[in-house]
Amino acid sequence: MNQKEGNMALRITTLVENTLGEHLALKNEHGISFYIEKDSHKILFDAGQSDAFLYNAEQLKIDLTDLEYLVLSHGHYDHSGGAVDLLEKKAKPEVIMGKGFFDEKYGFTGNSYEYLGNRFEESFLLEQGISYRFVTEELTEIVPGVFVITNFPRIHQDEKISPRFKIMKDGKFEQDLFNDEVLIAIDTPRGLVVLLGCSHPGVRNMLDHVRNLLKKPVYAVIGGTHLVEASSVSMEKAVKYLTKEDMGIIGVSHCTGKSAMSKLGASKDRYFHNSTGSSLII
Repeated sequence: MNQKEGNMALRITTLVENTLGEHLALKNEHGISFYIEKDSHKILFDAGQSDAFLYNAEQLKIDLTDLEYLVLSHGHYDHSGGAVDLLEKKAKPEVIMGKGFFDEKYGFTGNSYEYLGNRFEESFLLEQGISYRFVTEELTEIVPGVFVITNFPRIHQDEKISPRFKIMKDGKFEQDLFNDEVLIAIDTPRGLVVLLGCSHPGVRNMLDHVRNLLKKPVYAVIGGTHLVEASSVSMEKAVKYLTKEDMGIIGVSHCTGKSAMSKLGASKDRYFHNSTGSSLII
């Protein structure tokens, strides 16, 4: 978003995403990572699948050595993979995750399973001397005006998690309900800015939970909505929900899917394709 910085209170830069924007020297990959500057605080939300976001940060003149927090949205490789590279090479922020983050996650297609989980275990954090915690409360304020939210009620019954997502527990595969998923909500004078990792519990379920907890309108939504696997009915409901009059900016991509992004793009004054290198400045 092209805005004058002025007295910048909030800047969110997408360090990596599936697609490239205008800066063609950056690296893109299937994954997502957001760098958040809120007043004097520095937070990373997700870390892509590799060290690509670290390379991009250098190209964008972003210093990650003094991060306060690394918040990981859920335990899939395309959101957590680069955490190892960050924590070994660059910074030692406190790591925040949802309970169940280290569950063994798989995708089931046909008759085969593919491991989709993290490339590190909890023991890695201990060995590296990294401070970390699992959030279990619905609402956790990590710095003034920045909230980590989890425990999403499954209100909208049409928002179904694909049965192909599994977790391995006690030697058996179970449906992955993504109880580990978290989001970040940031309070601004214009309303709440919500950052989504993949929205496996359902984008409407998650945003309704944000509104109910913080009792404020949502001004902007950025990140992944996982509408790529939604039914046609659920997709239409989500598009209508996201383009309501009270929504200011819609910057979704990653796992949103071409069809949903095309429909959202009809709201040209509010929608932008959030790609690698994009910045939202408020």
